[in-house]
Parts: sequence; C-alpha cells; structure tokens
Amino acid sequence: MSEVVATFKLMPENPDIDLESLKTDIKSAIPNGAELHKIDEEPIAFGLVALKVMFVVEDEEGGTELVEKKFNELPGISSVEVQDVRRLI
Repeated sequence: MSEVVATFKLMPENPDIDLESLKTDIKSAIPNGAELHKIDEEPIAFGLVALKVMFVVEDEEGGTELVEKKFNELPGISSVEVQDVRRLI
C-alpha cells in the first residue's frame, strides 16, 4: 500500500504558549502507524506562532483522522487545520 504525507497547521491558544513543550506533546501524540517528518514554526501576527506538522501515514480511508483527533485533544491548541495531503511516490 502507498503512503501519504500530510501537513497540519496547529494554532496555539495564545502567544504565551511554550512552543518547545507543545512540540514535545505533539511528538507523543503521533499514533502508531504514523511517522513524524518535521515540525516548522510559522509566525502569524502579534507574537502568535503556528506549528506546521508534517507526517507520513498509510494511504487508506480515514488515515489522517486519528492524528487530527489526537492533535485536537492536546492542551494549548485552539485549532487544527489540514493544509495538504499528497501521495508519496
């Protein structure tokens, strides 16, 4: 079966969130079957920084849904947005 790379944009609740602690929480929230590729910081405005999380998962129905659910359950995250899903060749 093929794999897809998915990119999610996670918005912290406020600019005072400790991003390094949040990155650690994100790494521990990645479920079995998904492989974290990288986490980038994207400045938004007024000190708020979003985290762009890229991971690889099997290309199957609902493949990114479990990861999205885990990210939404993290404390300090106000929103989770799927930005991109691409099949790996």
